[in-house]
Amino acid sequence: MTDYSTLRTAMVDCQVRPSDVTKFPIIEAMLSVPREVFVPSQSRSVAYAGDHVFLGNNRIVMDARLLAKMLDALDICGKDLVLDIGCGLGYSSAIIAHLAEAVIAVEEDDALALEAEANLTSQSVDNAIVVTGALTDGAAKHGPYDAIFFSGGVAEIPAKLLEQLKEGGRVAALFIENQFGQCKIGVKADGRIAWRTVFDGTAPILPGFEPIEEFAL
Repeated sequence: MTDYSTLRTAMVDCQVRPSDVTKFPIIEAMLSVPREVFVPSQSRSVAYAGDHVFLGNNRIVMDARLLAKMLDALDICGKDLVLDIGCGLGYSSAIIAHLAEAVIAVEEDDALALEAEANLTSQSVDNAIVVTGALTDGAAKHGPYDAIFFSGGVAEIPAKLLEQLKEGGRVAALFIENQFGQCKIGVKADGRIAWRTVFDGTAPILPGFEPIEEFAL
């Protein structure tokens, strides 16, 4: 029988801590949340391998190192309401739920959304809810949000989604261009988002966040 607890500890010690992720709540969440529960059953053997776990249709469970570094930069606190865009099977939402007061997880794939809800329930994550709908729409009725997290890559972010962020709120996104990516943190001030780059990383682009095609005459 696979000792997932030992694999989880090794993931934190060999992937997360060496990436300069030192915030205790993130370390504790990574040690507590059983990643193997939030990946497809046929992928459990590679749940802790240090790579994205693919869900099909260009969707992933983000690798633990990248997820931890993004959350470290986003600096979620215990009173935050967080919007998790593209939650997949719920792993990112389960981790964020350890850090925040509440999480609204948006997933547009019906099957993924149902499984994410079941996974979160099975782990008694009672401060996260799954909303089924277009990722680009977010979940305005539950906002505004203290922080927005994208569980995958983006090329463009619709303004209507960033409008769901509170003044002074933060957003973490992995901007992808030509297969290269950078994690950027945005802070909303006077209705506008000021971005800064924090590190390099890559992930498949989430549905609806692809580059906007430019037409030339």
